[in-house]
Amino acid sequence: MSGNSADLPERVDVVLVKAGRTKIRYRAELLTDDGTRITVRAPWANSGTRDFGFVRFEAGDVFTEHYWRDRWYSVKEVRAAGGALKGWYCDITRPAVHSGGELVVEDLDLDLWRSADGTDVRRLDEDEFAVSGLAAADPGAAAAAVAALDELESRARRSDWESWLTP
Repeated sequence: MSGNSADLPERVDVVLVKAGRTKIRYRAELLTDDGTRITVRAPWANSGTRDFGFVRFEAGDVFTEHYWRDRWYSVKEVRAAGGALKGWYCDITRPAVHSGGELVVEDLDLDLWRSADGTDVRRLDEDEFAVSGLAAADPGAAAAAVAALDELESRARRSDWESWLTP
């Protein structure tokens, strides 16, 4: 490998904001940015294991994350350290903003999980969304968030789920 910095992959800071505060920030490798969709890859960003009961995120897991500038969600493919596909974790967010070295997304509390084999599709955190106050504070954003969750659930239940994520 040469010492030329052009040989190194471009890195971005992914910044997840929730209720006006930074929830998490982590470095990721920028894979593609076509002007609408941004795809990055990063290892599991937390220090410990997160056990949801239906999937565990743990050290060594690799996330390939798709963000859109014109859609109200992100889709994260989750693979174990050995490469086995665990599934997809989807966050309902405001459209992503990629500026300078940061990719910023605002989490709107709703989530969706799709297992690797597609047999487990579940909506998550609807209770958190209900008490977030977004429906009263920004009815348009709340409606867009619910519509995005409905769209993702519909896509997740189809057999061609992976095809629309492949550039």
